[in-house]
Amino acid sequence: MPVKKMQSTMNVLEAAKGRIKRLFDTGMKVYLSFSSGKDSLCLASLTYDLIRTGEIDGKQLKVIFIDEEGLYPSMVEASERWKKNFESVGVPFLWYCLPFKQVCVIDHLSSSESWITWEPAAKDRWMRDPPPYAIMSHPALKYPGQMNYQTFCGKVFNDGISMIGLRSTESLTRYQCIARASFDKATGKFYPIYDWSDNDVWLYIKERGLEFPEIYMRLYEAGVSKRQLRLCAFFGDCTTQGLRWIAETDNNLWQRIERREPNAYLVLLYWDSEMFRRSSRKRKELEEEQEEKDYKALCKDLLFLNTEKYTIAKDTKAKLDSWRSLFIKSYGIATQKHYKTMYEGILYGDPKMRVLRILWQEIYQNYNEGIKRGDTA
Repeated sequence: MPVKKMQSTMNVLEAAKGRIKRLFDTGMKVYLSFSSGKDSLCLASLTYDLIRTGEIDGKQLKVIFIDEEGLYPSMVEASERWKKNFESVGVPFLWYCLPFKQVCVIDHLSSSESWITWEPAAKDRWMRDPPPYAIMSHPALKYPGQMNYQTFCGKVFNDGISMIGLRSTESLTRYQCIARASFDKATGKFYPIYDWSDNDVWLYIKERGLEFPEIYMRLYEAGVSKRQLRLCAFFGDCTTQGLRWIAETDNNLWQRIERREPNAYLVLLYWDSEMFRRSSRKRKELEEEQEEKDYKALCKDLLFLNTEKYTIAKDTKAKLDSWRSLFIKSYGIATQKHYKTMYEGILYGDPKMRVLRILWQEIYQNYNEGIKRGDTA
């Protein structure tokens, strides 16, 4: 669905402040989702300042931090700073270290796409010790790996509004999901800075002198563009290449990561290859030298004719019917480029269905654009 953009005379900072104040004016409980990433820091700073100036009531607020175990030390330090900040104004900061199911993009060789954070059975291999004030159990989580943290938060904090530092410019999926409104009534999620650009975020951090996780600078020095500077768990699909820097500069941390995830060494060998969905110049040159593949035929073989001969991670395999539906409904309008993305998305894993959702949008958007240009019959 297309998104209509509108101009405003109000800057994004004032707009975000107004949204937050109107939310608190409802008198409802508010849960601030904190991650220590740059967007989360901006939202935390905005909220903290409004509490200090008396413009919102901090008694309505609780801060929720889901510790994913695999965090850079500077992310942990940032979380500790903001725990002190919020507690200084009487706001509880709930630090959860629970055994959630998490995505792991480097476990394809074992046909698995998940691991469990703070898994009790793997306590001797935890990447770090949880802080003494961490919440290590919850009645909603009956056994390790029962659910991911998104499902947990949806169940446990559904008596209020979840305020999240999510921005529509970070990805096509986010753009389609939240750009139409800063408040999602169906899920009770509120996105006060949804319309901020990368430049807005970094300018806010600079002008207020906010201390941000040092790993951002290290990733930037390693070649990650400003637009792609995102922090998540070590084994997530958006930060695996950052593991290279750890292996080179922090041997102690690297050993703990490799002990927790034996296949982590693959990142050092193939971080810039198709294994992690990177389309490097070297890969393009090699593919140009090879005979052009018919990705449409490959997708048909993968999805319908000979699925059993392919090694597909179980989390992605469980969603093959959704991929088959996409193949059938887009037949005749999808291009080789789309089929290539489809083929690689299935083989390399798509546990969060991000590639699938993007393809649904991209195929029909490209087709409609082609009609307008007169390219499509």
